[in-house]
Amino acid sequence: MFMPPLLSAPNTLFLLFPCFHFADQLSIAFAKLVPVSEETHLLSRLPIPDSQVITINPELPVEEAAEDYAKKLRQAFQGDSIPVFDLLILGVGPDGHTCSLFPDHPLLQEQEKIVAPISDSPKPPPQRVTLTLPVLNAARTVIFVATGEGKAAILKRILEDKEKNPLPAALVQPSTGKLCWFLDEAAARLLTVPFEKHSTL
Repeated sequence: MFMPPLLSAPNTLFLLFPCFHFADQLSIAFAKLVPVSEETHLLSRLPIPDSQVITINPELPVEEAAEDYAKKLRQAFQGDSIPVFDLLILGVGPDGHTCSLFPDHPLLQEQEKIVAPISDSPKPPPQRVTLTLPVLNAARTVIFVATGEGKAAILKRILEDKEKNPLPAALVQPSTGKLCWFLDEAAARLLTVPFEKHSTL
């Protein structure tokens, strides 16, 4: 088990064994993102009314689903041109993607839409709905969770390398919020930033 020191950098690196896997397909009010497969397991244990669970409609074509989801978010975040989530919990892929924002994809340049459809995802399924970078960077707190040795090389690129064309996860830099990383030892093995070992919680 690893826990972070407080780093002098504006972002804090947390090394911790994660309890949940979070993704971009579903959102619930008060800024928690959870995958479809976790909805029943996780939300059934929390005192959250169904009316506060905002979901993507999988019955709609992907473009309509994105528009519908954006409309729902605007209703939930009335008065905000961009929804300001209290907390976003994100994963990172071995290619550096987060949500359904993939390296070198045109959606990385999207500045107008808060939710966007993607029909040519390099990772199955090809059709997805994702939050866009302006929404991710408006959040008050963003937490990334990554585990396993397979993530070590990409995490070094994201957290330590200064690439001319940053990976999608590296583009998540909340403008006024906090950015934290929760990693296990295997995922963090190539990082040179200092960290502290702590006993298992």
